Amino acid sequence: MKNVLYYNIDDNLDYENKLLKDWDIDDVNLIEIKDADRKTPLYDLINKNQVSGVVVEYDSITDEIMEKCPSLEIVSLQSIGYNNVDIPSATKHGVYVCNIPAFCADEVATHTIGFMLDLTRSITFLDRTVQSGKWDPLLSYPMHRLKGKTFGMVFFGEIPKRIVPVLHAFGMKILVYAPTKTKEYLADFGCEKAETIDDLLKASDYVSMHCPLIPGVTEHMMSDKQFDMMKPTAFFINTARGSVVDEKALVKALKEKKILAAAVDVIEDEITETSELFGLPNCIMTPHSAFLSEDSFYEGRERCLHHLVLKLSAKGKGEYNSVVNKELLK
Repeated sequence: MKNVLYYNIDDNLDYENKLLKDWDIDDVNLIEIKDADRKTPLYDLINKNQVSGVVVEYDSITDEIMEKCPSLEIVSLQSIGYNNVDIPSATKHGVYVCNIPAFCADEVATHTIGFMLDLTRSITFLDRTVQSGKWDPLLSYPMHRLKGKTFGMVFFGEIPKRIVPVLHAFGMKILVYAPTKTKEYLADFGCEKAETIDDLLKASDYVSMHCPLIPGVTEHMMSDKQFDMMKPTAFFINTARGSVVDEKALVKALKEKKILAAAVDVIEDEITETSELFGLPNCIMTPHSAFLSEDSFYEGRERCLHHLVLKLSAKGKGEYNSVVNKELLK
């Protein structure tokens, strides 16, 4: 019997246990532990319960944990991002790290479009004025039609691909900064390649983040210098990861009106859930909900569990959706 620890995961494990029963998996045991205060070190919980697999959301799987937990075989994530896991250390210790690419691409694309429309039409901002008792359409910032505006995307994965047709329908120009994508590849989607992020920032009326969080590469990719390059009439959207943006720089840009407004679904500190963005009049926010629908919620949980079963169960069948450290598959 292999034990799997679900650590500080939302909801209970009724769905996962039902899937194991439906799949006739009787050699994988799921353990649920919620420790919001993090009083007990995670490596102690792993060793105490002889855990072979771990599922985490916001907590980190560090080199120290993998060094101290020789029983650990796999870290399976219910997310696209994997920046909370030390990948080189996992590879060194032979620990599979699995994520679930594109499981919520439709939802995040829809959320991004929703942000764009909300900012364009000043919906949230005008709602705030109405709720305060002021019925005046001119209390908003100046609004413009979408046709002819430039929507800038930072990176170009599955989510942007789903956004593109909608932008085209509105008659918008799409500019993409994606170092790994060729001009010809992007042209096939009706997009223009920006050779540098600076080029994208200077030309775009909307800047939307769609990059993974990679320490030393995309971490704080947007900071003071980058916001200074944007148009004072531009909107900023982030449905990627909080730390791809230097939050203090974004706060400064909004307060000093270097950009018109922003819409963000993620913040840098989602453990203590605090941010200087809270309460800013020209910022609309959602609580890391862009990924969420009943469909994506259960798809993500199923794919995460499937990875665990493939690695740990003698009855595991099928193929991995994604192993981040693919070197271990060779």
